[in-house]
Amino acid sequence: MSVKHHKSIFIYEVVPENYLKRRQLKVGAGSLLLWGLGVGAVISGDFFGWNYGLLVGGFWGLAIATLLMAIMYICIIYAVAELSAALPHAGGFYSFTRNAFGPFWGYICGVAVAVEYVFATAAIASGMSNYLKPLISPVPSSFVWLLVYVIGVAICIHSMELSLYVSFWLTLAAIMVLGIFYVSMLGAGVFKLELLFNVPADLGRSPMWLPKGWQGVFAAIPYAIWFYLGIEALSLASEETDNVPKNMPRGLKSAMFTLIVLSVLTLVLNSGVGGGAAAIGQSNVPLSAGLEAYFGKGSTSNIITAIALSLGLGVSLLTLIYSYGRILFALSRAGYIPRWISVTNKNQSPYRALILGTVVGLICVMLVDLGSDAVDAVILNMSVLAALISYVLVMLSYIKLKFSSPELPRSYKSRLGRKGAAVGAILTIFALIACLSVPTYQSAILGVAVVMGLAVLYFFFSRNQLVAQAPEEIAAIKKTL
Repeated sequence: MSVKHHKSIFIYEVVPENYLKRRQLKVGAGSLLLWGLGVGAVISGDFFGWNYGLLVGGFWGLAIATLLMAIMYICIIYAVAELSAALPHAGGFYSFTRNAFGPFWGYICGVAVAVEYVFATAAIASGMSNYLKPLISPVPSSFVWLLVYVIGVAICIHSMELSLYVSFWLTLAAIMVLGIFYVSMLGAGVFKLELLFNVPADLGRSPMWLPKGWQGVFAAIPYAIWFYLGIEALSLASEETDNVPKNMPRGLKSAMFTLIVLSVLTLVLNSGVGGGAAAIGQSNVPLSAGLEAYFGKGSTSNIITAIALSLGLGVSLLTLIYSYGRILFALSRAGYIPRWISVTNKNQSPYRALILGTVVGLICVMLVDLGSDAVDAVILNMSVLAALISYVLVMLSYIKLKFSSPELPRSYKSRLGRKGAAVGAILTIFALIACLSVPTYQSAILGVAVVMGLAVLYFFFSRNQLVAQAPEEIAAIKKTL
């Protein structure tokens, strides 16, 4: 049966009862597992990527940029905690935006989230194959990234419990690796404070604190984002979380606190080893400089570096696979993309959504493998841009819902409120402008524009009917009746 919602141009279908029974997720995640999911999704950013900000802004330029991004993400996670408690759906950001701005913008936000996680996973899989070369040099890179994808998606398909428990323990192991690095750098006297001011020659020597002035801070923003990008994935686990109003805010806040501590320690201690900020900024593997200074150059430091990087990247890959499976599941269940994608298995895992996201990701990795490092960079940058688009939409959704839906049940309320969301929205737009101004992001801008353009065409010409009983849609329809 089809019904036309009287305040909308969209057609809703009332589906049979067994439709949702075949599309159910299992509840069971507590705040500790959510912490592991949140930290695990991000922790790869402490192993690589952030250091390129040293090239464009020097240490203090990147430090200020990191502070600004930490404030932005704190504002985001407090808003997301409140919205997740009020709208505890697998759609996460799509659900929030759908309720605030309607089906079209909810769909666009959902697509942006899917692009973020699918593309980030592809880049990480490609990176892992490169970093493992010292250990398995005779093995083709294609075998490595295919293997890590298969292992990751198999764990996620098996069950939610296995996915979150493996993520939790891998996250602890990755933190332990970083902790050993921090203690080694301090205990062995490898870290030297003066090396923080060893800036690249093209940045000049004056002023000492900001060699490129505030323009350097602005240019370092895209790299500072790496310390926190992905923590918002927790909202996608809302439907699988026990006592969402209690556990989701706890998981988000504890994960954010952990990431702030790790980002400060990584930024300071890793920038002050080896050749200092100038050398670390040019390294593809910043952690290796400290390990080489500690162990000396050779096979030992190479092997330890490869293992450490693979561990950090591996946990992020697993959590991101979990995440794109949930957003594709939610969009499919609600009818925005083909409904067959959202069917779950006997363990209530969205196996078809996971496989679809993996196939798309593998195609991206193949393009990287056939192309060059530039292709890898474009995919990574597309992930960052897509994330920032979703952040802007969610911050605006939070503010809109505060005014338009005061009756929305809010069992948890953000201490930062509308003012915090406004600050988060301003910083998010600021970060988006910073990324758009970076020359290396131009190809990524084109890539995101093409993907979103195709998504818009699909939305208006696919003739898909939305599912009236989908949790995300029920909440939105009730609000407008």
